[in-house]
Amino acid sequence: MLVEEWVANVLEHGAPQGGTRIVLRLQRYGMTVRLSISDAGRPFDPRTAVFDGPNPERGGGAGLALIAGHIAGYARRAGRNRLVLELPLA
Repeated sequence: MLVEEWVANVLEHGAPQGGTRIVLRLQRYGMTVRLSISDAGRPFDPRTAVFDGPNPERGGGAGLALIAGHIAGYARRAGRNRLVLELPLA
């Protein structure tokens, strides 16, 4: 669900060029899964985003709330956003 929300937000709000790749990478570290998502959309650091909660009128806005507690890092390099999420296996 986290990946679906993040990718939907990249496509809706990030304005990536047509044909641009969104790259996902999964790694396991003991009892943690690290998910890295890279995209060429606008710069967007979710750690500093202002979020007032879901928007019931529009039917969205829960994506940031879902990932907030899992963010392990963010960087912008070579025109790409790289978000790292960590999720416990147990």
